[in-house]
Amino acid sequence: MEPVSVGLVGAGPWAEMVHAPALAAGPHTRLAGVWARRPQAADELAGKHRVPSFERLEELFDLCEAVAFCVPPGVQAELGVLAAKAGKAVLLEKPLAADLDGARRLADAIGEAGVASQMLFTFRYAPATTAFLGRARALRPFGGRAADTSGVLYGGPFATPWRLERGALLDIGPHMIDLLDAALGPVVSVRAHGDPLKWVGLLLEHEGGAVSEASLTMAAGGDLPPARVEVYGVEGNASLLGSEVGDDAFPAVAREFARTVRSGGGHPLDARHGLRIQEIIADAERQLA
Repeated sequence: MEPVSVGLVGAGPWAEMVHAPALAAGPHTRLAGVWARRPQAADELAGKHRVPSFERLEELFDLCEAVAFCVPPGVQAELGVLAAKAGKAVLLEKPLAADLDGARRLADAIGEAGVASQMLFTFRYAPATTAFLGRARALRPFGGRAADTSGVLYGGPFATPWRLERGALLDIGPHMIDLLDAALGPVVSVRAHGDPLKWVGLLLEHEGGAVSEASLTMAAGGDLPPARVEVYGVEGNASLLGSEVGDDAFPAVAREFARTVRSGGGHPLDARHGLRIQEIIADAERQLA
């Protein structure tokens, strides 16, 4: 398969740590160039991978087949629409957008343009997650729980403005909801309580009758356990630890995205899936307001 040329939008810490190296490593993708709102950051990241940086976003579009986004959710919603209208396949971060209206606009633009889309729900690309979901679905599951606790909001490269403003539900919520959704069946309703900047509890009801709980915080201090997802059923139980999700997830992202682009779409973690997860989050946020 000819490598897919992918332009990168964004040059922050996650783009530097994950997106740029994974796309540049090949053999399924080729990093075509970098654009960012901070030209100096784009220049530095592009220089590390010996690719061009661009002052105008349209120049990046002209040079690539697909675009990967690593920017705040509100920016992704705005620029992702432009990429779709330019006919580019898109690799999108979670959440899809900062709010439900933005997520709908982006998903609609992708659908109207007929371009391929795929979202970076990191856990889902790890072999450990694939094995966990296989075990969980075989249990005849009826319930589960997930917990993701960290101190991200106290500082570091990921204490970014949108996370500090919106908290755990918008950032780590998509991961935990998506995993429970995949293990127990599509989420059909949510009840939420707590404080978005401290602790959020979710009670999820799934198609088929299963029920699950999720606990989320990015404001906890001290030594904390890794994220954990557990599923219980008639035939036993299964669990997944965040520490089991290693760096092998990121080559899988690039490989699957290249396949998605070449086939013209059809990935299960597409923008429509991201929109459905965002609808659940938006419902929970309304209850917490």
